[in-house]
Amino acid sequence: MEYSIGQVAERQGLTTHTLRYYDKEGLLGKIRKNSVGLRRFSEEDLNRLTIIECLKATGLRLKDIKHYFDLCAQGETTLQERMKLFENQKLNLEKQMQEIRQNMERIDFKIRYYQEAIKNGEKDIYLRNKKLAAEKERLFKK
Repeated sequence: MEYSIGQVAERQGLTTHTLRYYDKEGLLGKIRKNSVGLRRFSEEDLNRLTIIECLKATGLRLKDIKHYFDLCAQGETTLQERMKLFENQKLNLEKQMQEIRQNMERIDFKIRYYQEAIKNGEKDIYLRNKKLAAEKERLFKK
């Protein structure tokens, strides 16, 4: 079965602009066109789009996704390089997760600060609560 660009956009939750951009950037491989030049997508093309969106969701850049597909097209001799691409992305995600954990700690601190300030009816509670003052120093020092 073949699908028009509008059908694919709706089915995949993408815009036609995005699909054209992916095609222009070479992410979609060889998309078939009908006699009047309109793109016709196959099930295989839809599967490739699903992979693209999955890899994007991991934070992989489009140029790296394109590189991944290029490596896949070269066959098994590129297995090591493909694995390295994902190992590097895993390291990037681990770093982002650490940054998110630190930001969550800071948000939790600010919530505790405001709970304490509301409870005591004062804004600057660091003079009364040395534990909070020490935590602020630890979380917000550069």
